[in-house]
Amino acid sequence: MSEKKLIYITGILGLIASITVGLGEFLLHYSNQIVGNSAHYNFFKFVPRENLIYGHFLAVLGTPLYFVGYYHIYKMLKGKENKWAFIVFTLGVLAFTVGGFWITSRAFLGTIVHLQDDINSTVYRQILGNYTLLSESLVQILRVIILLLSAFFIIAIYKSPTYYNKWMAITNPIVILILVFAVYFIIPSIGKYIAPIAMNVTHFILFSLSLYQFNKNFK
Repeated sequence: MSEKKLIYITGILGLIASITVGLGEFLLHYSNQIVGNSAHYNFFKFVPRENLIYGHFLAVLGTPLYFVGYYHIYKMLKGKENKWAFIVFTLGVLAFTVGGFWITSRAFLGTIVHLQDDINSTVYRQILGNYTLLSESLVQILRVIILLLSAFFIIAIYKSPTYYNKWMAITNPIVILILVFAVYFIIPSIGKYIAPIAMNVTHFILFSLSLYQFNKNFK
């Protein structure tokens, strides 16, 4: 397989990852009652059990494709020689390893919320407290990694020749992620559909732009 074909295929697989995991996470998290029910993960009460199951397996099956997608980003950043590209690739793998651990916990948490009335209230609060410490904290770690990744993404583009145009640095993951959440606050009627899957929307845009740059610049 030629290098050009490999970079293209890995970019497509990254795009598929964002769609597959995004659909899975949407099934896991979305309901018409999601707004106003975030406290104590109460929004899970309104997510059907079958959505938890289907969403879980879609998200788990799609997550490894993100690693492949970041190989595409690595090759696009690397150009002929770019030491920063490997840092971005490493942080991308780390980000979706952490994200993968987090996403595997959501269906089980949803099941616990569904069983709230059958669990002693003190025990239930302890379970949620432990979940917040052990699993929900991973989201904060993921965001820090994405922030670092974005910084090195910008450095890679400006410090060395890549297959990206310089404007691609502005479309780094943290900027896109902020814009996705901005839509939620500015146009909540649209934002409520994309905020629950913000990281996947971010990477759908990132891989789409990267493939556009690939078709334009890779010779």
